[in-house]
Amino acid sequence: MKVYTKTGDSGTTSLPGGTRVSKAQIRIEAYGTLDELNACIGLVRDQPINEVRKDFLKEIQNRLFTLGAALATEPGKDKVKSGFFPGDIEALEIAMDEMDATLPVLKNFILPGGHQSVSFAHLARCVCRRAERIAIALHEEEPLDELSLKYLNRLSDYLFVLGRKMAQELNAEEVKWEQRT
Repeated sequence: MKVYTKTGDSGTTSLPGGTRVSKAQIRIEAYGTLDELNACIGLVRDQPINEVRKDFLKEIQNRLFTLGAALATEPGKDKVKSGFFPGDIEALEIAMDEMDATLPVLKNFILPGGHQSVSFAHLARCVCRRAERIAIALHEEEPLDELSLKYLNRLSDYLFVLGRKMAQELNAEEVKWEQRT
């Protein structure tokens, strides 16, 4: 089977139900950004420092893939369930609390970086925030599962705390933001 179909050459794509829509449609932007986020989390998962978190990060990727499929389904068609349960959000919160318990209290904004692995976590956090903003914009046009929106919000928090935890484990400096005076 060929990967290319040439059907998208005119700037349209097909939704799972067969309807062709513009690639600039907000729905396409939403699940495309989730795909980008999933790839970023793959980078984070593949960092040797995250060997102990590999399964948890893979579970996050699975949830995001399912959410992407739900967003790709056109209105009025049988919706793919977003795949989220309240326990998914709780799992992120528990993981954050466990990591945060050993981190120094954050008194300043920090700049992303300090180590390449940490930078990948911050990049994923930024893409997650964008995915959340786009999902909210889509939600304003067509209601989405509320747990999906909560999950994306909590996931960006998790990725921030994960970046800090990775910096600690890698003995990387957390660079404080210094406001120009």
